[in-house]
Amino acid sequence: MQTSSSPSLCAVVPVDCVFNCSNQLPFPSSFNLGLSTGSRKLKVSRLQAGFWESIRSGLIKNNSTQVIEPSSSPQEDEEPLPEEFVLVEKTLPDGTIEQIIFSSGAEVDVYDLQALCDKVGWPRRPLSKLAAALRNSYMVATLHSIKKSAGEELTETDNEKKLIGMARATSDHAFHATIWDVLVDPSYQGQGLGKALIEKLIRALLQRDIGNISLFADSKVVEFYRNLGFEPDPEGIKGMFWYPRF
Repeated sequence: MQTSSSPSLCAVVPVDCVFNCSNQLPFPSSFNLGLSTGSRKLKVSRLQAGFWESIRSGLIKNNSTQVIEPSSSPQEDEEPLPEEFVLVEKTLPDGTIEQIIFSSGAEVDVYDLQALCDKVGWPRRPLSKLAAALRNSYMVATLHSIKKSAGEELTETDNEKKLIGMARATSDHAFHATIWDVLVDPSYQGQGLGKALIEKLIRALLQRDIGNISLFADSKVVEFYRNLGFEPDPEGIKGMFWYPRF
């Protein structure tokens, strides 16, 4: 990622920020990777059957031993559905009504994203890589502008829907998430939309029990993220980076 001349943008540079949350989930002390296939499954089943048979026959008589059978079909918790709502509605000087729509699950057109990156001065990246980055993200948050004339009904099909902001997050789906590619159309900067975009993205991650949230910030916007609860290099932890040497 490259930095932008605009002070309200986030890019990948060597300042590591972490968002500390009170409901951060702890790491388990151990992981049980139940890997068994073929004859191994049969062998384990026989051993398990023999074990329970030994209990029934009274071979294990230690009353202090507690045996808990694993759940046969654990059910995963359902994740909250993506959000979409009107963040701002205002009337422009010509009487046109504009709504700014926040979404945590809207489709992003790579051509629209490339055009937005051009507006903020970011170097162009291959469209195939942009598409892959969006596809492999854990969450993509967007801001779209929709306009209508006074007295008309507002619908996305009849009116222009314009991408004016985006931020995305990658995650291990359990504990950690990292925010990337925060950008807002320069003509919409200075209105608090970047702050709202990050706050809504953080809230959406917390709703999925992701409590350790980090990002990489240009030195010009460290204070901006600090005001949102991020801390630069907490406890002296330093990020390390590997770059190609060719």
